[in-house]
Amino acid sequence: MEGLGDRCLLAPATFLLNLVEEIVGMSAGTTINDRNFVFRKDCTDLLRRISLLTHFLEEIRDSKGESEPLDASNCSSSSSGNWCSDLMGALQAAKRLLLVADTFKPTNNSDEATMKIAFQFQCVTWKLEKALACIPYDQFEISEEVHEQVALVRSQLRRATERYGSMNSRMISFALAESMDKEVDQVQEGNKLTKSGHIEKSASINHEVTERLDTVSGCNGSKSHSTDQVTSESNEVDGSKKNNLASRNTEDLKKSDAPSIPDDFLCPISLELMRDPVIVATGQTYERSYIQRWIDTGNVTCPKTQQKLEHLTLTPNYVLRSLITQWCAKHINEQPTGLANGRIKKSDGTFRDVTGDIAAIQALVRKLSSQSVEERKTAVSEIRSLSKRSTDNRMLIAEAGAIPVLVNLLTAEDVSIQENAVTAILNLSIYENNKGLIMLAGAIPSIVQILRAGSVEARENAAATLFSLSLGDENKIIIGASGAIPALVELLENGSPRGKKDAATALFNLCIYQGNKGRAVRAGIIPALLKMLTDSRNSMADEALTILSILASNKDAKIAIVKASTIPVLIDLLRTGQPRNKENAAAILLSVCKREPENLACISRLGAVISLIDLAKSGTERAKRKATSLLEQFRKLKQL
Repeated sequence: MEGLGDRCLLAPATFLLNLVEEIVGMSAGTTINDRNFVFRKDCTDLLRRISLLTHFLEEIRDSKGESEPLDASNCSSSSSGNWCSDLMGALQAAKRLLLVADTFKPTNNSDEATMKIAFQFQCVTWKLEKALACIPYDQFEISEEVHEQVALVRSQLRRATERYGSMNSRMISFALAESMDKEVDQVQEGNKLTKSGHIEKSASINHEVTERLDTVSGCNGSKSHSTDQVTSESNEVDGSKKNNLASRNTEDLKKSDAPSIPDDFLCPISLELMRDPVIVATGQTYERSYIQRWIDTGNVTCPKTQQKLEHLTLTPNYVLRSLITQWCAKHINEQPTGLANGRIKKSDGTFRDVTGDIAAIQALVRKLSSQSVEERKTAVSEIRSLSKRSTDNRMLIAEAGAIPVLVNLLTAEDVSIQENAVTAILNLSIYENNKGLIMLAGAIPSIVQILRAGSVEARENAAATLFSLSLGDENKIIIGASGAIPALVELLENGSPRGKKDAATALFNLCIYQGNKGRAVRAGIIPALLKMLTDSRNSMADEALTILSILASNKDAKIAIVKASTIPVLIDLLRTGQPRNKENAAAILLSVCKREPENLACISRLGAVISLIDLAKSGTERAKRKATSLLEQFRKLKQL
C-alpha cells in the first residue's frame, strides 16, 4: 500500500475504500476469525466496525464532492486532505495492530506485552472515532441510512474506547497512540485548523492588513480592530510543517545510517522523542501532552511505576530538554526551520526565497535584552510592527531567536512592553512553524497571567494568542491544564466586546478536547453563555450557541444547562431565532435529552413539539435531522 508521501492517482474515498477492503480481507484466508487467541474478540470487533465503513466510502466515492485525486500536497493542507489523512492514519494503525494481535502468543511472562496490545486497541479505536468525527459530511451526498450507520460505528468506537480505558486504568490510558503510527503520522505534521462547529479562518492576511479570526461563520461582528491583532492562519504560509522537536519527520531518524534515539529521550507513553519533557511526583519523565491527557482522564498513578502520585504538578525537565536539543543538533543535519541561505524548504520539497533584512532584525532582537528600558520598548514595538507585515518577517524574527526573549518580556512591569510583547507573539504564531517554538519557550503561564491581570488590550491579545496556539491538538491539552479556561470565562463575562469574542473563539477551540469541557463547566461557562443568549442586544448569540453545542454532550455540562434554566431559552430560539440559531438550539436540546427522559418530558411540557415540527419541515438540513431525531424521541417516550 502506498503511503501518502507518494503521489496517488486515486480519489481519497477510492483510496480509503481499497484500504478498508484490504483490512476486511485479512479475515478471509487467515486465522483471525478461527483462532482461539487472546485478542480474538478485539480483532473481530475491530474488523466488523471497519467493514461497516464500506458503504459510507462508496457513497463518498460516488458523490459530487469527491473530485480531487489524493495527493500528498493537498492531503496536508486542504479540508479533504485533513479528513482523508486522519482516517488513513487510523486505518493503517488498525491494520498493523490486527497483524500484531493475530501473531501474539502469550507466555508465562507476557502480562506486560498483553496489556500493551490492549492499550493499543484502545488507542486505535479512539483514533478511528476521532477521524470519523472530522469528516465534512455535508460536502458529500450521503444517504440518511448510511449517515446513521456511521453514527452507529462512532458510538460503538466511543464505548469500546471507554471499555478499554477501564481495563487499562493501571496502564497507560487514552493517549494518542502515536507509538503505533510513526510512519503514517509523518504526513500529519501540519497543524489542523478547527473543522467542527462554525469556526473558520479569515480569507487572507497581506503585508498591510491583518485581521482577527471570525469567531463564528456568519457572524456580523466588526473587524475594525488593530491591524496587528491576528488569530488567523496566513494564506501566505506554504503548507509548512511544525517547527519543533516533536514534529520532526521521524522517518529521517529511521534511515539505516541514522543513529537510534537514546531510550532516555523517548516518552514512556508515546515512545517518541520528547520535545517538552516534564517530571511527575514519582520522578519519572514524560512528554507533557501525553501525561496531561493521562491525568485528565482521572488517573492518579504514574503510568510507568504504578505508584500513586502525591501531587499532579508537572515540573519541566530543562536538563533533559537541553540534552535532547543538543542530540538533535548533532544527529539531524537539516535545521528545524529549514531556513538556509535566505531560502526555505516548502512542504512539497521545493524552495522559495525569503525576503527581509535579517541583519536589522537580529540587531532588534539583541536590543530586546538591553539594560535600557527605553531601548527595549522601542525594539519590542518595532518587532511587533514587523511581525504583522509578512510571513517572511515572522520566519526571520523567529530565526533570529526572538521568541524566548519576547516570552521573557511578557512579565515586564512596563505595560507597553507587555502589550507589545504579547501582540508580537500573537503575530508570530500565525506562521505554523512558530507555534511549536512559542510552546517550547514556556509562553503559556505568562500569557495566562496577562489574561488574568493585564491591560484591556493585552488581555484581548492574550486570548487571541491562546486560540492561535490551540489549533494544535496537543496544545489544547497543555493550555487547558494551565489555568487558562477560568481566565477566559472571566473575560467572556466581563471583557470588552472584542475581548468577549476572542475569549469565545479560544474557549470553543479548547473545548473540542474532551478533557477541557469539564474544566469549562467548573469555571462557570454555562451561566456566562446563558447571559449571552438572553442579552437584549443578542450580539453574541451565535458564539454562545456554538460553544454550547460542543459542550452539551458532556455529562456535567448537561446538568449545568438544565440547572441554569437554559432549556426555555433554547425552546424560544426554536421559534424566533435565525436559521443557524434554530439549528444549534435543536442540536443542543437533542444532546441534553439523550438518555435523559426527564429532560425530554420537560421539553415536551414547555411546548417545543410544534416548533420542532416546523423546523423538521423548513429548517436547514442539519436542523431537520436534529428536529426529526428529537420528535422520534418524543414518540418513543409516549409509547413507554
